[in-house]
Amino acid sequence: MMKGFDAEFASLPEYIRVITDRIWEGRRLDDIRRYYGEGCAVETPSSVTLGIEPVIAGTRATLAAFPDRRLLAEDIIVSGDEDSGFLSSHRIASPMTHAGAGAFGPPSGRPVFARTVADCVCVDNRIVHEWLVRDQAAIARQTGQHEREVAQRWLDERGGFVVPGTPAMPPPPPPYRSRVETTGPAADYAQALRGLWCAAGPQALTRTHADAVISAVPAGQMCVGRGALQAFWHGLREALPDATVHVEHAAANVRPGRATAVAVRWRASARHAGPGRYGAASGRSVHVLGIAHAEFEGGQVVREWLLIDDVAVWMQVLEPRR
Repeated sequence: MMKGFDAEFASLPEYIRVITDRIWEGRRLDDIRRYYGEGCAVETPSSVTLGIEPVIAGTRATLAAFPDRRLLAEDIIVSGDEDSGFLSSHRIASPMTHAGAGAFGPPSGRPVFARTVADCVCVDNRIVHEWLVRDQAAIARQTGQHEREVAQRWLDERGGFVVPGTPAMPPPPPPYRSRVETTGPAADYAQALRGLWCAAGPQALTRTHADAVISAVPAGQMCVGRGALQAFWHGLREALPDATVHVEHAAANVRPGRATAVAVRWRASARHAGPGRYGAASGRSVHVLGIAHAEFEGGQVVREWLLIDDVAVWMQVLEPRR
């Protein structure tokens, strides 16, 4: 039993799995009012919302477009405690059918599979703060579109890209404080991500990633082997060179008999100064909110899930100059 949580929940992973199942699988949207704090702030790579009603509206809109959407828990990486607040980094696999109109246009009837990671601060039986990154490019491509098309439509519908910080994402409510481990696999992985974005480049992988690493990367793609992953990072850095990176959360869960699981949330700021992944260089400033999960065996990353919203990046590249 956890202090401040309903007696039915023996652990935070159980709490997250059960309330996710009730809200999404059970379609009990009113339970959002029970399990989310009144002033909960939710940040995605293209929006910030404050309060419960936007969470309910967003859930309803997603289910209208993908009525059979499943939320299957691949992993839940936990940090914090019941006194200072928990953080759950929840990796979700979602098979679904594009059967209704919505953010991805008219229904295509196509099957879709995409991943999401939700970092949720949990205090006293409620989610009080959340960062959420979904592979929107995977959904775009599987519904017969390119992420650039979706980005342009969202820009047109919203009247432009919301500049990061407007509205401001408030800090997590006390007593919670973000955890950034400074030793061990979480620190090693965070340092590798910094190196991949910055001076060390793709060669940073040789220190942390196994040669046979398997990585899920944006747009629903897979990189099998260190060489394929280095090629992915080469393309990303060619488009967005000289990034500055800030790590907001880095935590490891050591699991006897299993791989050690690591979660890292980070932000990168760069200029779209090169061709490739996001088209011809636009010179626009781009901000990336990313969440990554990794599994370590023998001191190296053997499996990895890198969540970046390429639609949000394209929105910043395509945003008209003002």
